[in-house]
Amino acid sequence: MNSSLAVLQSFPVPRSTTNPYLVQLARGLRKLPGVTVVNFSWRVALLGKYDVFHVHWPEILVSGHSPLKKLVRQVLTLALLCRLALTKTPIVRTIHNIELPKDISVLEVLLLRLVDRRTTLYIRLNSETPLPTDRPSTIIPHGHYRDWFHDFPKTEKIPGRIGYVGLIRRYKGVEDLIQAFRETTKAHPELSLRLGGNPSTPELGEKIAALSRGDARIRLNLDYVSDAELVDTITSSELVVLPYRFMHNSGGALAALSLDRPVLVPANEVNQALSEEVGPGWVFQYTGALTPESILRTLASLAAQGPRTRPDLRRRDWHEGSLAHKEAYEQALAPDAGHATVLEKAVRP
Repeated sequence: MNSSLAVLQSFPVPRSTTNPYLVQLARGLRKLPGVTVVNFSWRVALLGKYDVFHVHWPEILVSGHSPLKKLVRQVLTLALLCRLALTKTPIVRTIHNIELPKDISVLEVLLLRLVDRRTTLYIRLNSETPLPTDRPSTIIPHGHYRDWFHDFPKTEKIPGRIGYVGLIRRYKGVEDLIQAFRETTKAHPELSLRLGGNPSTPELGEKIAALSRGDARIRLNLDYVSDAELVDTITSSELVVLPYRFMHNSGGALAALSLDRPVLVPANEVNQALSEEVGPGWVFQYTGALTPESILRTLASLAAQGPRTRPDLRRRDWHEGSLAHKEAYEQALAPDAGHATVLEKAVRP
């Protein structure tokens, strides 16, 4: 295997708003001997030298803020796929979402299918993620955020404080959280709710604001949330509630657990596995729609449990995760990389 390995990541040089998962992955890889991380630009992707292309959210490659930018990116994506095929450069794809984005064009769907056809190896974040094709895969759990948040000031938790922080999307069910919380007003006026995050559309933001209006217990910030405010929101909360209507991989749950705060999440196999991994008293689940009773029952459980040991996140160490990524890249470069029977591997969390 090559002593030097250059990996083109599908994200550009990180900014303050870049997903911390990507930043930590790049940092971890750069600490490994013999690994060079190349940040994405179209010039480098089409003309630069690298051994592997690692793509995270391929839909970003083919999207744009205007019809012209979108068309240009789609042409460039097709050119990139041709270049990768001609140079026999493998694609490694991390599957963050299990479905294609909604409301995308037929051309975007076609290009994303082509990316999957050219993918040599998939990285899954958990064992429940289905594969788009029959290509080989490996499981590398989503890393924790303990190191990322280490230097930020922490806040003492406020009894009865419920928190939600992160991008606000329709599938995340923030409206359900507000409605369930408001139904606790008469019986539990001592509770409070702190919400922070940038809505995906102005209409959604207006709806969130309207639902919150008139309840002085709700503190709302419908804007981009800095890491410092995220830490303050989570650590001030007794319970972080993530009322997603669909949840598969959740960086939000890991952020809360990394800051030693319990989470209430929808019941599914992925969250059950997370609960078993981190230990009792940290991951609470509800079935069906989020209700006031689900929230109150979880708060009561927390009060009854008392002090707990920290969540066990050892299997999500970034050094181990970086080593596993390097191994995945080397597998993708192997001469028999296209044979699932040879490369299929599951590093279960």
